[in-house]
Order: sequence, then C-alpha cells, then structure tokens
Amino acid sequence: MNVRHTLLELAARHHLSRPQTQQLLQGAGLADEPAALALWLPRGVAVLAAALGGLGVVMWIAANWDTLGRLGHFALLQSLVLATGVGAALAPRARAPLGLLALLGIGALFAYFGQTYQTGADPWQLFALWGALALPLCLGARSDVLWAPWALVVVTAISLWVHTYSGHRWSVQPDQLRVHVLAWSAMLVLVGALSRPWQGITGAGIWGFRSAATLAVCAVTLTALGGLFFGTVKAQYPLGVLLLALGAGLLSTPRWFDIFALSAVALGLNALLVSGLVRWLGEGSWDNDWLGRLMLIGLFAAALLAASVSGILRLSRSTPTPNPNSGAPA
Repeated sequence: MNVRHTLLELAARHHLSRPQTQQLLQGAGLADEPAALALWLPRGVAVLAAALGGLGVVMWIAANWDTLGRLGHFALLQSLVLATGVGAALAPRARAPLGLLALLGIGALFAYFGQTYQTGADPWQLFALWGALALPLCLGARSDVLWAPWALVVVTAISLWVHTYSGHRWSVQPDQLRVHVLAWSAMLVLVGALSRPWQGITGAGIWGFRSAATLAVCAVTLTALGGLFFGTVKAQYPLGVLLLALGAGLLSTPRWFDIFALSAVALGLNALLVSGLVRWLGEGSWDNDWLGRLMLIGLFAAALLAASVSGILRLSRSTPTPNPNSGAPA
C-alpha cells in the first residue's frame, strides 16, 4: 500500500486545503527529506561516477585504437589502475568508488593484453587472474561496491572454465557431470566466503553475499534445466534440485536466513520442479489432452509459488533480517 497516495486521497475526500494537506503529510513523516538521503546520495553518485568513468576509459581506448598505439594504451590503463589504487589507499572516504574504478581498470588491462598479444590463454584464465589480482583490493576496501562485481567476475570465470572443459560446448551431457559438480562446488565456496560468518575477515556486506548467491542459483538452475531438456534426463537435473533444496533448508535457519537469497533459491527450485512436471507430462499419455496438461501445470506452479511465498513470509516475521546497508560504501 502507498501511504502517500492514501493520505492524498483522504485529503481530497475531506476537501483539505493545501496547508492542511502538507500538515497531514508532515505528521506522517512524508514531508521531510529521508533521514539517510544526505549520507547515501553522495556515495551512490560517487560509485556511479566511478563505474561510468571506468567504462568511459575502456570505450575511449576502443574508439582511439589506432591513434595512441600499443604503448599509449598500456600506459593509460596502467596509470588508471595505479592512480586509483593509490587514491583508494590514501583517501578512506573515497575508497569504495576509487576501488571500483581500479577493479574495472584491472579488467580492462587484461582484456587489452589478451587482444594485443593473443597469448592463446583461455578466456576463463583471464577472468580468473582478474579475480585473483582484484581480491586484495576487495579485502582492503571492505565494501560491497567491490565485492558484488568481484563475485560476477569469479562466476564468469567459473562458467567459462566449464565451457572450456566441456569441449567448448554449452550443452549438458553425462560426461560433463564432474565438470559441473566442480563448478557448483566452487560457486558454493564463493557464496560461503561472502556469507555472514566470514564478514569479519572479508568486510563483505549483505549485497555481496546476495549477488554471489543469485549468480550461483542462476548457474545451477540453467545447468539443471539443460540436463532435463537436452535429450534424456541427465544426472545434473536431480543434483540441481537436491542442491537448491539443501540451500533453501540452510537459508531457512536463523543463522543463515536471508530473505533475498532464500527467495532466489526458491524461485530456481520452483522453476526446476515445474519444468520437471512439464517434461514428465510431455512423455506421458497426455498427448491429446493439452488443456488438461496446461491446467495441471498451472495449478502445480501456483501451489508451489503460494507455498514458497507463505513459508518465506512466515520465516521473515520470526527471524531478524540483516541490515541491507551493511557493506555499503564507506
């Protein structure tokens, strides 16, 4: 419910004057500036400026590829990483945005190196090296402004590693099970490292953990769906369902509860279960009863969604929720 909209309707219904309406909104605490706006707006603008600045440098180099020459490109990218790294170390108030700019600069430097020298390295190795070199930067900044994009870099490296060691195919086959299990294990390690018990060491906040958890759920769900629909059902599908079910159970405990991550896991699990029903009905004796199949799938999906939402809401009322602003830029 929109409180402001409700109060304005109430004022119109009782023909309140403009000063009376303003007084009503002020009494409800809706006429003043949000308490944290003055604190978080400059920080958010600084982070956005850092992200746009880093991307702007990359785009500028691409637009002037033949103008500066190889030495000029390397000098510019290395100067960007050095300057922002030193700035992040010396200016605590600007550490998060400068650290983000340095993180983007490291990625741009490796991308340019790979494009220039054609070393033959697999793409996952460049992303893995990017993540490894940016890890001290994230540990020093202790902010989700860096941990969230770092998690994206690491998950991208893992995904590209799977592609490389699956014969450069995105399909899901039985002989790729070991590769997928190793990739899922690496993603679980990533999620665990950014979780609450390790926040005292990493400095990661709730959004770093949520980013890693959401990316891991997407990877597991897509792989399991591939195991379900690419030919015969592969072991990746039941393992994916089991993994997400275990994750939902763990996130339902008071120590690990997080409504965002639990909702993402529940969505992935619901998608797998509904897709499993679709596959089962497609192979059964329902070929001529498409209406019955649609009704059954719809009822099953609605029941799963209702049960998931009801359970998550019940848990959220009985479990304290972490402050989502933890790990924000300092």
